[in-house]
Amino acid sequence: MCSKVAHGQENRKGAARKEVKERDVRRTFKILREVWLDIGIEKVDTHEGITVKTLLDSSATGMFMDREMAKRHGFKMTKLERPLREKNVDGTENSGGNIMHQVEVNVFYKNHVERMRMDMYNLGKIKVILVMP
Repeated sequence: MCSKVAHGQENRKGAARKEVKERDVRRTFKILREVWLDIGIEKVDTHEGITVKTLLDSSATGMFMDREMAKRHGFKMTKLERPLREKNVDGTENSGGNIMHQVEVNVFYKNHVERMRMDMYNLGKIKVILVMP
């Protein structure tokens, strides 16, 4: 009976070592470079479009368009029923506060077209962020 208990403890220790090893691998993972794409964004109502440099981000929580860019180009914004609270990548509060509006657009990249809803956010120099699953 002692050998079974000792063997069971041995298996748990091995599993714990494996678990720590896997966590260490994830902790050392670093993004090596940013991925930027030139995409077309078209207004759904008038079909007017612009080309923008877009950041493709695997850690983003959604699709985002810079609020000032949307206003400047006349994109139709829809007010959300409830504001969304988001934080910047560095964990700080966004200068524009909560997300209050969305915009629906057609996005063009090479031969692909997709209708998307993007949250309006103060992005600064970045104009659009697309999430990459």
